[in-house]
Amino acid sequence: MQPLQGMLVLDFSTLLPGPLASLILADAGARVVKLEKPGRGDEMRSYEPRLGEDSVNFALLNRGKQSIALDLKAPDALARLRPLLERADVLIEQFRPGVMERLGLGYEAVRRINPKLVYCSITGWGQTGPKAQDAGHDLNYMAETGALSLTGAGGAPVLPPILAADVAGGAYPAVMNILLAVAQRDRTGCGCYLDVAMADNLFPFLYWGLGNGFALGRWPGMADELVTGGSPRYQIYPTQCGRYLAAAPIEAKFWANFCRLIELPEALQAEDAPAEQVKAAVAERIAARPAEHWRQLFAGQDVCCSIVATLEEAAHSAQASARKLFEREVEAGGQRLPALPTPIAPLFRAAQACAGAPRLNETQDPLLLI
Repeated sequence: MQPLQGMLVLDFSTLLPGPLASLILADAGARVVKLEKPGRGDEMRSYEPRLGEDSVNFALLNRGKQSIALDLKAPDALARLRPLLERADVLIEQFRPGVMERLGLGYEAVRRINPKLVYCSITGWGQTGPKAQDAGHDLNYMAETGALSLTGAGGAPVLPPILAADVAGGAYPAVMNILLAVAQRDRTGCGCYLDVAMADNLFPFLYWGLGNGFALGRWPGMADELVTGGSPRYQIYPTQCGRYLAAAPIEAKFWANFCRLIELPEALQAEDAPAEQVKAAVAERIAARPAEHWRQLFAGQDVCCSIVATLEEAAHSAQASARKLFEREVEAGGQRLPALPTPIAPLFRAAQACAGAPRLNETQDPLLLI
């Protein structure tokens, strides 16, 4: 039996943060019902590339869920939803603050129907504060929390390749707090309201910079700290063949091994050696040989160095295969592809290896009284 088997989750969200959160809950056994707009549904259905009638993105994020199309502005929407609201354990929404209230589905209204409900709102800026109503995307949250200012190598900030705010700031904290709220409800019998702000949840990733700033008044800038490019021990060095070495031999033992293998002069190995001079010397040595030379030289040597892999290489790597990361499948329109790995331990997953993504309004649920 999966840990969340028997849990009913109503998901009013679209695109990424909310759907990923409910996907994680579904992977742990919850029944997830998506409430979508009639005709169009979740906007992500229309994205490219396609898998069956809908997008690959939609299929990856909505595997194993059910779909009901309902106009939330219709006069009878609340009446039709009431049977599901009475039975639901969790509700997830990511509209701007105030939207669910205007629809008659705000927390206070829903709590009167089901006081045990855990109600989770995911937004960029949270329910309060001067930015609460501002539109935003991942890049905006990264920019306004200071994270983006620390990217790059001393020039302009660079576009992050991952959607850290949506996933690590939105979906993951939502799941964490939902599970905490369910555990609390098991003791008290009462549900609660959760305000998950993606921007807020980026700050823990910058703990070291906050510590330096608050304690010493030394706020980090671009390329001037250990993990932003200020040290030769945490750098990306180009190789002779045009590939890159990600070198992170921070600790003394790793640095000693690294310096020995690349034959760095002893004077440049010292803690007080000028950082820019050391970086230049290391870069010169790494650039003299192709990536495969360094891969073989560093193998098994405890140096914390990696050749930068492409996403294709990583997805097909021996490590991914050994961990069975892409063993499960998602199906849509008669087509299958590897499912999105979620951070649920194999112990808690269903035995079923393949699950489908729902077609819009495919769920004929008698509880909706349609």
